[in-house]
Amino acid sequence: MAGVNQRVVGFATQGAGSLDHQRVASLMEAVGGEPWVIERTSRGSFARRLWKRLKTERPALVVMEGTGLAGGLLLVAARIRFGTRYVVSSGDAVAPFFGLKRRWLRPIGFVYERALMRGAVGFVGWTPYLVGRAVSLGCPRGITVPGWAPSSPSTPAAAVRARRGLAATDVVFGIVGSLQWNPRVGYCYGHELVKAAVGCDRDDLRVVVVGGGDGLDRLRALAAGDPRIVFTGKVSQAEAQELLSAFDYASLAQSVDDVGSFRYTTKLSEYAAAGVSVVSTEIPASFDIDGVPWVRLPGEAPWDPTFEAALREFMAKAGPHSDRPAGPPAMFERSVQLARFGAFVEALLR
Repeated sequence: MAGVNQRVVGFATQGAGSLDHQRVASLMEAVGGEPWVIERTSRGSFARRLWKRLKTERPALVVMEGTGLAGGLLLVAARIRFGTRYVVSSGDAVAPFFGLKRRWLRPIGFVYERALMRGAVGFVGWTPYLVGRAVSLGCPRGITVPGWAPSSPSTPAAAVRARRGLAATDVVFGIVGSLQWNPRVGYCYGHELVKAAVGCDRDDLRVVVVGGGDGLDRLRALAAGDPRIVFTGKVSQAEAQELLSAFDYASLAQSVDDVGSFRYTTKLSEYAAAGVSVVSTEIPASFDIDGVPWVRLPGEAPWDPTFEAALREFMAKAGPHSDRPAGPPAMFERSVQLARFGAFVEALLR
């Protein structure tokens, strides 16, 4: 829907160079808008640069990807001061996410989230559950744009496995993500897979953890040199997608609460593109989305002992995943999502 209005702009609260910036740049491409490149060297400098542009350029519509305080509070202020019309795009429920870091932050997060949604003219949710939450909090319009699947891996899975020392007969579990340790719950991505594998007596089992972060050393310590467990460290997005083709099962580590139940995460579209089976708790997405092979296990979170036991039991008996879908579901197609976003913005501008 190129050419809707050149005064539509977008920015990411994580700053230029982030994955969120890449997403908002694509959204701007769909409506002929301009992605603002705002460096995030510090929260203060980011806020000053953003406020200056809001004050001097006065765009017809601002699309914010993410819900960071530095961006959101300024948009609320600009709405009051200049009448700035803005749209929020987010993959997380704000108050529960704040509460995941510190319990006392949750009520502060709710006040902020409600003010942000009431001031917005529209909300772009990564899931329909988030759109419903935004509308309930006072946002007048909403649309779901869950994120698009990357290209399917071009390197044959057998070749990828050979490079990583994985046999064709191995049953491979894996995860891709940022391995940031959460001390409150004692978890980071991959912890559930490593812990289950260590307790599983099976020679043809392999676990591949793709990503870096402050939790990586903890995972290595938990693995205790087990040769069945492979850590790749941080890799490029293209390499991560290629590695996915070697998986039989990929972990979608989400809790069944008001944080995890609202999410799809970007990993889901990547898993769908690779055609792997997705192992998760019983989150709503696991029942809602057709065209993705799901393995639903009981438990309230990846760190729940009930889930850990169920995962270990499944690992012990799982066979290779050979029935891979031909491609990701249509809901993860880039052109479909951007066309709908274009129609949404056109309606808001009217």
